[in-house]
Amino acid sequence: MQLDQDLLSLQEMRDAVNEAKEAQKQYEEFSQESVDRIVQAAAKAAFSKKDELAQMAVDETGMGVFEHKAIKNEVASIGVYDSIRDLKTVGVIRENKKEKVVEVASPFGIIAGIVPTTNPTSTAIFKSLIALKTRNAIVFSPHPSAAKCTVEAARICLEAAIRAGAPEGIIGWIKKPTMAATQELMHHRDVNLILATGGGALVRAAYSSGKPAYGVGPGNVPCYIEKSADITKAVKRIVDSKTFDNGTICATEQALVVDRSIRENVIREFKKNGAYFLNEEEKRKLEQVVSPVPGKLNSKIVGRHAQVIAKMAEIVVPADTRILIAEETKVGKEVSLSIEKLAPVFPFYTVDGAGQALSICEQLLAIGGRGHTLALHSEDEQVIRTFSLKMPVSRLLINTPSSIGAVGGTTALKPSLTLGCGSFGGNITSDNISAEHLMNIKRVAYGIKDIEVPMTRKTEQLENTSFSPDQIQLVVEKVLAGVGSGASVNQQTITQMVSKVLAQL
Repeated sequence: MQLDQDLLSLQEMRDAVNEAKEAQKQYEEFSQESVDRIVQAAAKAAFSKKDELAQMAVDETGMGVFEHKAIKNEVASIGVYDSIRDLKTVGVIRENKKEKVVEVASPFGIIAGIVPTTNPTSTAIFKSLIALKTRNAIVFSPHPSAAKCTVEAARICLEAAIRAGAPEGIIGWIKKPTMAATQELMHHRDVNLILATGGGALVRAAYSSGKPAYGVGPGNVPCYIEKSADITKAVKRIVDSKTFDNGTICATEQALVVDRSIRENVIREFKKNGAYFLNEEEKRKLEQVVSPVPGKLNSKIVGRHAQVIAKMAEIVVPADTRILIAEETKVGKEVSLSIEKLAPVFPFYTVDGAGQALSICEQLLAIGGRGHTLALHSEDEQVIRTFSLKMPVSRLLINTPSSIGAVGGTTALKPSLTLGCGSFGGNITSDNISAEHLMNIKRVAYGIKDIEVPMTRKTEQLENTSFSPDQIQLVVEKVLAGVGSGASVNQQTITQMVSKVLAQL
């Protein structure tokens, strides 16, 4: 009998969430010392398996470069651990004695961890560590085409954590994920936060789930080489970045924007570094491979080597080709080479100065990269300042490989495999996501000054009002006159009633 895969996946997800719920209740009571010991053990275990996990990811997905995925795993394990090692996440984490405010950390609970196919093992390691550090449980939903390596990365972290004293089930996963199971995971009543790294549709689903969510948008990263740049260094950095894991990091440069005055020198330097410039016929062939349907990326080119993509397009290139470049003048979703490609392919835009570069860069960001990252190679501080003020991005990277710099490899940015795009890109944060984002902070605030609360004018008037016997008698006479002479009325009783009413007013 053939079992329904959706039902199996759903049950697997529910079991993982139930186990995570029990584990998190226990883990919430752990001391800072115990938590830190567990996080260190998981990080060390993941680092020791970085090469094995890298090979699994390449074999399973067919994407990227083994050596580069190993580096990603290193950043996700030891790099992330070093960045959160001294962070307080248990009990009182900060105290301002002067202002008399005490901050107390509290975990979110259960996190739904959505993992992409482009960075499957490094993302699982990274999210496991920041969840463990903050006393949260996490349940992973891998991409179906990277499920084995993602689960293995999570398993390595879990087993190391358990050996160090963590409760079983603190890290869970869907072994055979389906879209139905992923959707239900994000809506599960016991899930408290969604940490989503993936395609735009998945991120939108996370934000529409009704749960708090950190979702990150696409990164159609423009790269501007300004006339003051050190061309030799700039081109080498760009080529190294674009070919790093065959362009699978979302912060990788996606389009070249070059000042006309240095254009020929830049082209010459790219050729020295293994770039192949396509003619018009070759460009048309490549466009059909990159985006057979206007506005839609062909997933078969993601993370593939330039020579593989050239072969798919029936283009003959030299054996040492590392990047494919085609000159372009247009920007739009229907312009194949101007969309995010996640592969070693570049459009090449020539501009007349920083003003036109700003316009082209903003257009590129508008078709799928707002809020993410922009790379700028320049020695002109005024140009750098102008771009920092004008560009709708969360990271402006100066004279560094964008892919590695954005995740904290060549910059002082927080090491992270989930990069926020802020409100520019429809995200809740513009930060590099880390452990700080997975805690509730309770604040205990002592009174430090007294204030006099003024009474309202009406209250003051009423409290200052007194009624004389003559005023009371006047009211009584009016009441008697209204009743009429034929009625039997006790004047003393009416006087007492009027006095009481006036007193209440």
